[in-house]
Amino acid sequence: MSEADVQLVPMGLAHLAGVLELGREVFDVSAMPYTSWSLSSVAVHLDAQPDACWVAEAAGRVVGFVLGSLSYDERADWGYVEWLAVAPDHQGKGLARTLLEESCAALFAAGATRIITDVEQSNTASAQLMQRSGFTGSVTVTLFVRHAPTEGARQSRSRARATDPAKARLHAAARKTERG
Repeated sequence: MSEADVQLVPMGLAHLAGVLELGREVFDVSAMPYTSWSLSSVAVHLDAQPDACWVAEAAGRVVGFVLGSLSYDERADWGYVEWLAVAPDHQGKGLARTLLEESCAALFAAGATRIITDVEQSNTASAQLMQRSGFTGSVTVTLFVRHAPTEGARQSRSRARATDPAKARLHAAARKTERG
């Protein structure tokens, strides 16, 4: 199958199953413990900014997607490209960049003054894609992980944090960079 057989279309509800399946295939959420892949991960983007969510289809199969939204942390004027995936049999052919450009164009058209994304340190292919697409390195965050204590010493539910501390640190660092 040639790349000419791949069509980019705005993501819709009919694509949910294919997007979820492809995400499960390509995302290693263990690489970034503050990340999860689920229906709600997809739905929040599709609900908030549907024009920044695109899929690539080939023969009725989702072979790529991008999910963006028009708010990052508390900045309504910052876009965020959080999820980008291409099926292994379609990688290396420019599809990721095309998807990224569609999402960025929609975010800028909706009023974004800048677009934020993050890439796991060992994902050099994605880092190179972002650099080739006009993104520049800005903030480096070191994620510290502490494993749960043994059975008898678990933290009580009332003391557990409702928000994700790693994401909170990342957002705070981004705000600091803008002010600085």
